[in-house]
Amino acid sequence: ETAEFEIALTKGYGLEAFREDEKKFLISAGSGDSKPTMFLISDTQIINETFLEDINNILNAGEVPNLFPNDEMDRIIGDTRAKAKEAGRSEAKDAVWQFFIETVRDKLHIILTMSPVGSALRVRMRMFPALVNCCTIDWFLPWPDEALLAVSARQLEGMQGVGDDIKEAVSKACCSIHQQVLVTAGVFEARLRRKVYVTPKSYLDLIGFYLE
Repeated sequence: ETAEFEIALTKGYGLEAFREDEKKFLISAGSGDSKPTMFLISDTQIINETFLEDINNILNAGEVPNLFPNDEMDRIIGDTRAKAKEAGRSEAKDAVWQFFIETVRDKLHIILTMSPVGSALRVRMRMFPALVNCCTIDWFLPWPDEALLAVSARQLEGMQGVGDDIKEAVSKACCSIHQQVLVTAGVFEARLRRKVYVTPKSYLDLIGFYLE
């Protein structure tokens, strides 16, 4: 079973609170009864670029320098020593800590969701190279007609007082409108050098207009 962690942005949430959240998922992945751990964060939650600096360090080295004070580090080492011994590692403090870091690198998976709109993603990739070197990047490409039709048909299923033939027609209309907007956005960019982003969220919003 995978442990899942996210941050909850609240009033006053800052670097100190983020580092406390970091400790939780690092300990989950590396200390004691370590388990596969996932940390999910989106670009809208990155309110301080130091968040990404820390994530860059974790991706690259498996730790954030000076994150744990000495007493917490000693506690982690104590909880991890038995596992290190089982793995045939030395029980010395430095060796156990290194085993903790290696376990974190093995069991922690960080999922970053970022929009390519604007220059933020490009700048962050240059500033924090581990986002490229230590990650697998999934680019979400435009949906084909089959996917658009399947989504609209599913969303429109619950419409009350509307016949199936009307639902099917609306579903096809949504798909056609979305594709035409994509083509028009391309023409707009070619002529005026201005980019208009048409995303799956735009398509879901279009369907929502009919549901309303």
